[in-house]
Amino acid sequence: MAKTFEQLVPAPKGRFDGITRPYTPEAVEKLRGSVPIAYTLAERGANRLFKQLKEMPLVNSLGAVTGNQAMQQARAGLPAIYLSGWQVAADANTAGAMYPDQSLYPADAGPELCRRINRTFQRADQIEHSEGGAKIDWFVPIVADAEAGFGGPLNAFEIMKAYIEAGAAGVHFEDQLASEKKCGHMGGKVLIPTAAHERNLIAARLAADVCGVPSYVFARTDAESAKLITADVDERDREFITGERTAEGFFRLKPGSGLKHCIKRGISFAKYADLLWWETSTPNLDEAKQFADAVHKVYPGKMMAYNCSPSFNWEANIDKATIAKFQRELGAMGYKFQFVTLAGFHSLNHGMFELARGYKAEGMAAYSRLQQAEFASEAYGYSATRHQREVGTGYFDMVSMTITGGQSSTTALHDSTEAAQFKAAPKAQAAE
Repeated sequence: MAKTFEQLVPAPKGRFDGITRPYTPEAVEKLRGSVPIAYTLAERGANRLFKQLKEMPLVNSLGAVTGNQAMQQARAGLPAIYLSGWQVAADANTAGAMYPDQSLYPADAGPELCRRINRTFQRADQIEHSEGGAKIDWFVPIVADAEAGFGGPLNAFEIMKAYIEAGAAGVHFEDQLASEKKCGHMGGKVLIPTAAHERNLIAARLAADVCGVPSYVFARTDAESAKLITADVDERDREFITGERTAEGFFRLKPGSGLKHCIKRGISFAKYADLLWWETSTPNLDEAKQFADAVHKVYPGKMMAYNCSPSFNWEANIDKATIAKFQRELGAMGYKFQFVTLAGFHSLNHGMFELARGYKAEGMAAYSRLQQAEFASEAYGYSATRHQREVGTGYFDMVSMTITGGQSSTTALHDSTEAAQFKAAPKAQAAE
């Protein structure tokens, strides 16, 4: 008897409500191979994200550019991690180069950062477990950036699989031409036809089904500010096309039609994607509501995502009172996943610049202030003040003692300056 999708992709009840698959369970089974492989972290993360999206007013996250940044976010109590392709390009890619956000880095770089973050979570869990029991469920869901898929549907299929292998809970794909991909807040963006992006979303879902994991597929559209599109082949796009062509052969899009185009594309993508994300030029609650209302008129309850972008000058666009309530208001509209894409980049750079500036002027007085701030944060669960313990020195001492039957004379932490000069961090508690 042929299996159903429910049997092929075990998931909580209601997980795939409203999702269309234009292929059969038999096709999925044929593509799986004969040896079933478990993707524990991806499955666990996706199911945890499902619970969060159902039970929380909103799931908010920050972009992490290193494993340690993600670990501190989890320790502070954030429910999810965002993995930004922009940050991968800037300082976390396998080419070892600094790039702008134009898909210039190798396609394996995002999955490799995802893998690194999950390895850091694993070490943090091992350390706490060895010390008497994990206090935190470290493996928080990771929502990752697959850019424009690094090619066509087959590329989207492969990068979705790579992210699942790396333990991502969800992956987003944008409707730009991969070879001309730009950051959503850059110029020069070129859209692909609506149907072409639908194929990429279907490819991503197929990859998750082949892996047997209920991974989330996020559909992003850049139609709000894009000025070009590759072709007029899809009749759904034609009302937004001027008919003019560029030197490269692209069609120009009509100025001022971006929000309407986003709405039309969002409605088209809704049956293939779990969450919809339209990239915006400014933090505007009125426009966010227009998009949400239009989508919900056709797909009631459809969840959406929102980029609370560092590319916005927040106080130049909206007042402080609105900024304070911004995420709550978005959550009430149905924007259930919200994120600050480049939080890791800005935190890392500004934090180090301020330390370096102070250190240049004051020497060790500046560093001592940082250390005292770390001590003060221990009351809220911070523990990286004891950096040797934080990265697992005590854990590997335990490994050494286990190997030697408790006779090792070369353990590292006991006689360290950290053990002598730093008091044990207080028991972690929820961040206030």
